[in-house]
Amino acid sequence: MTTAHAPIYRMPAEWAPHAATWIAWPHNPDDWPGKFQPIPWVYAEIVRHLSRVEDIHILVNDLAAERRATSILKRGGANLARLHFHHWPTDRVWLRDSGPIFVKRIDAKGFQDSFAVTNWKFNAWAKYDNWRRDNQVPHHVAKLYDLPEIEPEIELRNRKPHRIVLEGGSIDVNGTGCLLTTEECLLSEIQQRNPGLGDQPTTRALLEQAFHDYLGIEQTLWLHRGCAGDDTHGHIDDIARFVPGPNESTDTGTILACIEPNTADENHLPLAENLDRLRSFRTLSGKPFKLVELPMPDPVLFEGQRLPASYANFYIANSLVLVPTFNDAQDRIALNTIAACFPTREIVGIHAVDLVWGLGTLHCLTQQEPA
Repeated sequence: MTTAHAPIYRMPAEWAPHAATWIAWPHNPDDWPGKFQPIPWVYAEIVRHLSRVEDIHILVNDLAAERRATSILKRGGANLARLHFHHWPTDRVWLRDSGPIFVKRIDAKGFQDSFAVTNWKFNAWAKYDNWRRDNQVPHHVAKLYDLPEIEPEIELRNRKPHRIVLEGGSIDVNGTGCLLTTEECLLSEIQQRNPGLGDQPTTRALLEQAFHDYLGIEQTLWLHRGCAGDDTHGHIDDIARFVPGPNESTDTGTILACIEPNTADENHLPLAENLDRLRSFRTLSGKPFKLVELPMPDPVLFEGQRLPASYANFYIANSLVLVPTFNDAQDRIALNTIAACFPTREIVGIHAVDLVWGLGTLHCLTQQEPA
């Protein structure tokens, strides 16, 4: 759907220049039951690469946690001069979903001239009870920077305001007015984020208007379902991502879409249906999107559980793209496919077999701060 009227703020694309990346240091062993020990070292490797190209803000629960993290990061070769610690306790570490979504204000001439923080409500994917500390993170960031803090709301039929629940991993934007999401995540009655908005068409229309008003979105593109093993019930960042063309500032009509040719795999039908929808979508100028197909790894299982392993959960940093890898024959193909979408950036694979036991990988744990 395309919405009318000019937005005041717009969310930049992830490949736009960054001032920093935000992460939270892992501290809850229950998020990786029986497998927590390697996780801080995976984080150290992520920070080592990111700290070569931009600053990193790291949330820790207290001073003792900062000291433990600093020791690991120093041993892991991170650039300590680019690390900034904040003693803000968290429930979990998935800042893509609980962290601040930065937007730029658009002035009367169309220039982006200042920042604000959108503080969407976070309720742990409408699934877990421990989310209240995570829900405070955007407020802390807005206060730190003395930025306007916007709490997106919808007015219900009884005229009462409803603060919108939204996770950053449920949306992907191209920075010029288009947004990708899924019906499974935002419209389903399972793990329902925003109950009480009305039937599905009404909820869809209300959310599209909110995306327009708070993120500068002119067109919302709805895919159907997410990938197998997804604890979030349909996040977009495991199945389809906007990527830049050769000219990152103007070419925003390319989408990297996951496929699964194996008809016996439970990802085959949902991803094929999503690909059909993507082929039918048009850009704001009426042209088809350029689609690039990205393979899925073979199923990653631990203790009999299918995990949400996907190469689409990559993170775009300044001059760098970090890509999860899974000791899989498809790793090389996925890295080369993503490299072709980012010809001016270094592509680095990060071993994520241990990390994905926490039901998320690189994109899930990071949140960009635009420059």
